[in-house]
Amino acid sequence: MARLLVGADVGGTFTDLVLVDRENRTFRTAKSPTTVADQSRGFLTGLVLLDVDIAQIDALTHGTTIGTNAILERKGARCGLITTHGFRDVLELGRRTRPHPWGLHGSFEALIERDLRLEVTERLDAEGRVLTPLDEDDVRAAVRRLRELGAEAVVVHFLHAYVNPQHEQRAAEIVREEWPNEYLTAGAEILPVFREFERGSTAALNGYIQPLMARYIGRLAGELRAAGLHEGGFTIMQGNGGVMAAEVVRAHAVHTVLSGPAAGAIAAAETGRQAGFPHLIACDMGGTSFDVSLIHDSTPAVSHEKDIAYGLPVRVPVIDIHTIGAGGGSIARVDASGILRVGPESAGAAPGPVCYGRGGTRPTVTDANLLLGRLDPLAIPGVSQVDLAAVRSAMLEQVGQPLGLDSEAAAAAVLAVTNNQLAGAIRLVSIEKGHDPRDFALFAFGGAGPLHAVELARELGIPMVLVPRFPGITSALGCVLADLRHDYARTLNQPLANVDGAQIDAILAAQAAEGRALLAREGGVDAVEELHEANLMYAGQSHVLRIPVSTPGFDPAAVREQFAARYLERFGFSLPEMRPMLVNVRTAVIGRRAPLDLRLFAPAPASAVPQPLRHRQVWFSGVWHTTPIYRREALGVGTQLHGPAVIEQADTTIALDPGATARVDACGNLVIAVAG
Repeated sequence: MARLLVGADVGGTFTDLVLVDRENRTFRTAKSPTTVADQSRGFLTGLVLLDVDIAQIDALTHGTTIGTNAILERKGARCGLITTHGFRDVLELGRRTRPHPWGLHGSFEALIERDLRLEVTERLDAEGRVLTPLDEDDVRAAVRRLRELGAEAVVVHFLHAYVNPQHEQRAAEIVREEWPNEYLTAGAEILPVFREFERGSTAALNGYIQPLMARYIGRLAGELRAAGLHEGGFTIMQGNGGVMAAEVVRAHAVHTVLSGPAAGAIAAAETGRQAGFPHLIACDMGGTSFDVSLIHDSTPAVSHEKDIAYGLPVRVPVIDIHTIGAGGGSIARVDASGILRVGPESAGAAPGPVCYGRGGTRPTVTDANLLLGRLDPLAIPGVSQVDLAAVRSAMLEQVGQPLGLDSEAAAAAVLAVTNNQLAGAIRLVSIEKGHDPRDFALFAFGGAGPLHAVELARELGIPMVLVPRFPGITSALGCVLADLRHDYARTLNQPLANVDGAQIDAILAAQAAEGRALLAREGGVDAVEELHEANLMYAGQSHVLRIPVSTPGFDPAAVREQFAARYLERFGFSLPEMRPMLVNVRTAVIGRRAPLDLRLFAPAPASAVPQPLRHRQVWFSGVWHTTPIYRREALGVGTQLHGPAVIEQADTTIALDPGATARVDACGNLVIAVAG
């Protein structure tokens, strides 16, 4: 069993790290500013702050935003595409959607420029039969042309390769003979499922970020090895909530997309499970964004149909997370029509909010919380002295005066707009998907999440709020808690009635064997678990439902009954006359790591009623309250507090509204009853 574990998550503002010594039941945390130009600098600085001998680390897991940011900011590699004749524009045509639902405006540019999308002669039919043989000279000519055009990576994506990959595989072999580096993506290897646009988009995403991820992870792995980290000790967080060995990232870069938010969801699920809250709405509010995920029975929802941005679907499994541009650094402004807007533009870490004193001049959510007493001006991380007059002036000039408000009322309006946006994001993952928020607890983490949690819960009727011991490093903790995981899929697209159960058993067994072999090479797991599912839809429809299945013994009749029941549950009616189609079968192979008892984060039991450090005026629900201020470290297990109160710690501040009550549980979490 691994003894010394380190998790590191790179956020937009800070890089968070946690070290757990499982044997001695101790831990340390660290926080260093994110170095945007080269995230490895902030990562390595954080390791120095942890004061750990790298050679003694058994497992170091890293969640990174490099791939996601490169896609969102369009700063990936210059990538080429070799595809079937007549299909170079699939990535651009997409699904006939438009960037803005209302109004015929907006534009879209594919990740791979049109002059870098080259066609070759080959064609298979939908059954995988060869209609036109692959012209190998066409492929060689395309490779040479892409090199002349300065492409750094290349994607091979042929029509119907998910059924029969022989043309795609041969083309990849030819590319490897002439390509100057290893940055090659074959679409069917990344995602062997039907729907050309989505499969092509996923392959293009992989090729677009592959050089960036390979260079970054390779450089960082080299520095860690030079510092003494053992072979295989460095793993990377995936968007599906699992981790993979660093060397695997080189070929499967797309699996790192959304890995940071996924780590937070994993930590939320495990924290909730050990705290007795299996159903959670997890809300991560940092400096630049607000990420929401739904957790049912201690398991985050996983999606196979995620869009990173408009026109950029990714179809590898990722934890279903909804993100909006609303964080502590989100900038407040009054637009030309006189409406107060907050975000999505963020002040980030540099120059940051006005209160950081680093040159920021535009008021943010953090500045609003500061003006309303919810943040201590003497305890802003990395800020020696806050210029309150500058913060008040910026809020008044840019928000207050256009709206006819003083600075405090303007700050309250900024928080009201922000909370409305946050509540809308929560409704998207709960109410709009058929879940009643009242059946869940709100899990609040990130540097800014606990400041807004109680107000959000009250707005949505959520009865309980769970704040972990270290909200600001929750995603880093998720990196420590995550298991190794690899996902596989195979498209069949056959009527379920025609399916041979033995054939499905063989496919699932082969997928499981491939995953187990990869886990064996990675090592460091205590047990291996296989999860299998069938994806079905009715013929002529496009909505796919996921049905768990077991193997061996795939039973089409039983699967049909499960699918009908699931369809009725999801849509409210049944279609017995329709023909179910078995679209895909999927396998997740999970290498379980030894569980971590989160009680090691708990403080000592409370020996007396805690005394506040001081009192200050804090704005709650339109009224100033004389509010006691507590340090989180002074609240022992069993402590109970009544709002209004503010609880401060190094990585966050928790606002306890009037009427709410809080207690410290056995794991050190704050369990808040919203209604009192």
